[in-house]
Amino acid sequence: MTAAAELTETPTLPPLSGDLMSRRQRLRLVLVLGSLIAIGPLTIDMYLPALPSIAADLHTTSAAVQLTLTGTLAGLALGQLLIGPLSDAVGRRVPLLAGTGLHILASVLCAIAPSIEAVGALRVLQGLGAAATSVVAVAVVRDLFSGAAFAKLFSRLMLVMGVAPILAPTLGSGLLRWSDWRGVFVALAIFGVLLATVAAFGLAETLPPERRRRGGVAATVRDYGSLLRDRTFVGLVLVAGLAMAALFAYVAGSSFVFQGQYGLDEQQFGAAFGAGAIGLIAATQLNVRLLRRYSPQRILVTALGVGTAAGLALLAFATTGVGGLASILATLWVVLAAAGLALPNAPALALSRHGEAAGTAAALLGAVQFGVGALAAPLVGVLGTGSVAMAVVVAGGMVAAMAVLLAVVRPARLPEVEPAVVAVAAH
Repeated sequence: MTAAAELTETPTLPPLSGDLMSRRQRLRLVLVLGSLIAIGPLTIDMYLPALPSIAADLHTTSAAVQLTLTGTLAGLALGQLLIGPLSDAVGRRVPLLAGTGLHILASVLCAIAPSIEAVGALRVLQGLGAAATSVVAVAVVRDLFSGAAFAKLFSRLMLVMGVAPILAPTLGSGLLRWSDWRGVFVALAIFGVLLATVAAFGLAETLPPERRRRGGVAATVRDYGSLLRDRTFVGLVLVAGLAMAALFAYVAGSSFVFQGQYGLDEQQFGAAFGAGAIGLIAATQLNVRLLRRYSPQRILVTALGVGTAAGLALLAFATTGVGGLASILATLWVVLAAAGLALPNAPALALSRHGEAAGTAAALLGAVQFGVGALAAPLVGVLGTGSVAMAVVVAGGMVAAMAVLLAVVRPARLPEVEPAVVAVAAH
């Protein structure tokens, strides 16, 4: 029997009710899925402290270097559109392991790339590989959870994967002390190998053959058509994407603003970036507690309202210069915390509507999130490398997300999420 066949035929575990799931099983599921999702933030964030040195070493501009981030996000978006339906058809494990292998190969090639054009193309392949881990992990959660339970578990996953954006710039800064920017990609390749090991031995198949989607390309087109005809689903996906755009505008512009405009060194930048990520993670864990008392839609409306106000304040401080770096950091951290409350709930509300095609729905959700982010990153570069350019896109993302929520989704009309239906398929 071939290795691919063995993976495809990996038996699923019998479903458990939420009452029968032990704390140890829950923790192990979160750790395994969190490690899978972490490769995306690491791929995006770990090389941020090296952006100025990449520009200098490859004799190119800051805007050209920022386009390599756009390439990664574009790969993540396209990859999810392809891998989501594939995972609905053949199961979760095979696409996951194949995508991880592609990520490892692209990381190795990035480490020896001779030009910024080569780095940009290979970053697209890195994104394609990382997409497999992102979409499959979310689809696994939707295989096992629904409604408020999905939002709670997703918040727990954000705690685990949140360690990645906190550590990534710091790890990148540490690597730059004894290596150049190419060493960052060597480290990503090593992490990919570890991730493949975790996926191979730590995650059982969660989509049994009888639940897999058949019909090939035609069925995939029908599934995407059904999703796109659901106005509420599309609105929630756009809300998540626009909120993510605000985050990626911060990711794309922060190294140039903090290091170029305000004079922070690589280690200080890593600390400032990590502090913002801590706020985002704290908000995701607060979300778990809030879900015990409030509906996901109520939390989503409140979070986007706070994020919009903070984004506009950020724009005002960046434009006037009042408060200097302290005011920029404070308002940015509020935006990040608001996103930490919004991002688990928008996907939960969207995916709870289409559990029968979890992989395809998760793929469309992820593609829009990273696709809009891919547009936001170069927009910051086009507008400039200062705090005003970053603030315009951050504030614009939050304002647009709030507008779509109120005008398209109309949260008051959303039904209450269904009761939790929980199963487990982690070894």
